[in-house]
Order: sequence, then structure tokens, then C-alpha cells
Amino acid sequence: MDALLLAALADPARWRLVNLLAERPRPVGVLAQLAQARQPQTTKHLQILERAGVVVSQRTGQRRIYALRPGALRELAAALARLADTAEQARGPHETYERYGLSLHAERLAAEAPGWADGRSFGFHRSLPGRPELVWRHLTETSLLARWWTPDDLRISELVFEARPGGRIVHEYRDAEDADGSDSVAGRAEGVVVDARPGERLAYRLSPLLPDGGLAFTAHVGIGLRPTGTGTGTGTDLDVHWRIADSTVDSADFIAGIDIGFGQSLDKLAAALAADPHDPDIPHGTDTRSTK
Repeated sequence: MDALLLAALADPARWRLVNLLAERPRPVGVLAQLAQARQPQTTKHLQILERAGVVVSQRTGQRRIYALRPGALRELAAALARLADTAEQARGPHETYERYGLSLHAERLAAEAPGWADGRSFGFHRSLPGRPELVWRHLTETSLLARWWTPDDLRISELVFEARPGGRIVHEYRDAEDADGSDSVAGRAEGVVVDARPGERLAYRLSPLLPDGGLAFTAHVGIGLRPTGTGTGTGTDLDVHWRIADSTVDSADFIAGIDIGFGQSLDKLAAALAADPHDPDIPHGTDTRSTK
């Protein structure tokens, strides 16, 4: 929408004149009287509105009569309605933002003392295309993990995943539109792999870091894979279980986002596998220690 139009309508005095002209065309002198303003000021406001295309004028004898252009307001209304429709689209980013806000409020109220969330658990299930061996690669190879292991609107900025017992995990992410890394890091977590049985089970501990570098909590994550379909299986049932331990009072903001955020990540994993369940262009064993 034209910035000139929005600026013209933003002034309260000009908005009052628009309301008066919506009733009927009026001369400058009468508009000044009704608006309880000086005529020179009213004339300047009307000239701004005319340059913005909101009103038109014509001289009749000694008077200049102004009239409203309804089309300009309808165009503005339509543009605003499109913006509102975009924001309100079902299951869109704004709906997710509001859901997270509700969860955030509840978790902050509950976070009264250290250990407040210990024992909390979250469960996720997905039926995925691709055999367990392929799904395993997406769970453990950093080049494939980087495709999906963040919620919507985020991107991996640093990733280490050593898929062996005792292996190190580093998971850092930023806003997806933060191309040059000038914005703050959206999140960083560090952990260790506990169990790694290719194509069957993966378990690890992962701790999000607070801004001061302390641990927000420790998530004990267990992932099980089962083949589905006939024969050796054409798909995979994936079950993920999170258990919270060592929760601090400041962990509420992180815990509030687990259900939404990790759920979105798994949806991205399912989409990546569905797009090409065989990944013919990715050589087996690819391992990128950092995607920063």
C-alpha cells in the first residue's frame, strides 16, 4: 500500500476531515468550522489528502469544494484485509505463535523452583516413508539432520552429531532469515549420545543453554525405529520419548516450545523423506561436522 496514503490518514486532524467528507462534499471554510480548526491549517491538511488520492476538489465561484474518493479507501481496506487473512491462515505461523504464547504463560507460572519440571515427558510418533536404514541416516548424519532438526522459520548454524555411545552433540540454530548471522542465536544445546543401534534405537542427552551458558534442563531422548509394510519393510514407525531432568526456573521458555517445536521438526523430516525416500543424490556416510 502507498506509504503516502497511509501517512495522510494517520494524522488525527486529517482523519477527522475524511469522516466529515464521507458524509458529503464540503467547502474548506465549513470543514474548518466543523473540525474546529483554523482555515489555513485545514487547507494544508486537505492538500495532503488530495496528493495522496484520498480526496478531490473543484473550485465553484469563490469556494473550493472537497469530496472523498471512496475507491482509495476501498483499496486500502482490501489491502488490510489481505494482510489480516494472511496472518490468520489456518495452522500458519501466527497461530503457532499464539499457541506458544499460551504454553509459555502456563510454564512460567509453574516454574517456581528448581526441579519444577523434572519427570515431565513428551511423546511423538510418526509413520515415515523410507526404510529404517534411511531414516537412521536422517537422524544421525549432520548433512541430513540439518534439513529438518529445527522448528519452522529456523536454520541450523552449527551442528555436530557423533552417532556412537559417548559421541558429542552440538545443536545451534538461528532465524531462517538471519542470512549474515548478525541477529542473536535463537538457541544452542549440547549433549552426548548414550545408545546407537543403527536402524533400531538412538538415545541421547541434550541440554539447551541459557544466555549465561548454564544448562536450562537436560532432556533424555529415546528414539525407536520399526519397519512397516511387507518383507523387510517399506516404511518406518518412529517413536520418540522425551524426559525432562535437572530443570531450572529459567527453563520454562524452552520447555514451553518442546511439543510445538519438535513436532514441527518431525513434520519436516517426514516431508524430506516423502520428497525423495531414497535420497539418490546423497552419498552414504556423508558427515558434515559444521554447517555454520
